Amino acid sequence: MNKIIEDLNWRYAVKKFDTNRKVNIIDLETLIEATRLSASSYGLQPYHIFIIEDEKIREELRKHSWNQSQITDASHLMVFTIKESFGEELIDDYIDNVVKTRDISSESVMGYSNFMKSKLMGLPNELKSSWTSRQVYLALGNLMTVAASMKIDTCPIEGFENEKYNELLGLKDSNLNAIVVLAVGYRASSDETQHLPKVRYPKERLFTHL
Repeated sequence: MNKIIEDLNWRYAVKKFDTNRKVNIIDLETLIEATRLSASSYGLQPYHIFIIEDEKIREELRKHSWNQSQITDASHLMVFTIKESFGEELIDDYIDNVVKTRDISSESVMGYSNFMKSKLMGLPNELKSSWTSRQVYLALGNLMTVAASMKIDTCPIEGFENEKYNELLGLKDSNLNAIVVLAVGYRASSDETQHLPKVRYPKERLFTHL
């Protein structure tokens, strides 16, 4: 079997983490870099990710996460946030980065800048929020796949009170909104879920070849 398929079969949403095992700094940096390299629409990466190790903060967050033990027991907790709304600064910042990274003139990418603005600036805020949320999930999926390839466990969590997260992490002042959480670490041997067969629909139901 192809190794990546083996890794994806090995992966599952961990219910119990081993509190004694921590992801080392080298592996954590690999996960961070893999996330940074994730694809996003236009390459804009309209999100910010908080990596939380502080025990007190995580204890507070657990109170607003249906008391799920993964919040406090995983090695690291990643909170993916988006900008609820944005203006031309999102694109201007990206264009500045393109110019610096590729050592080109701003005039050479002005057409692309104007094109992005024409597609995004006219969207109502609820559609902007929906669009940025979709970009977060691209990064999340990439991170989970890379983690699995490194035999690092994860559990994506949407069951939390995002307004409380926003308050506890001081996100409102930065126009950020917590969208999804990822617990990262290593499965506990007592987590019986790891032994259950993976349940997925057959290819014939999910794919159509034309």
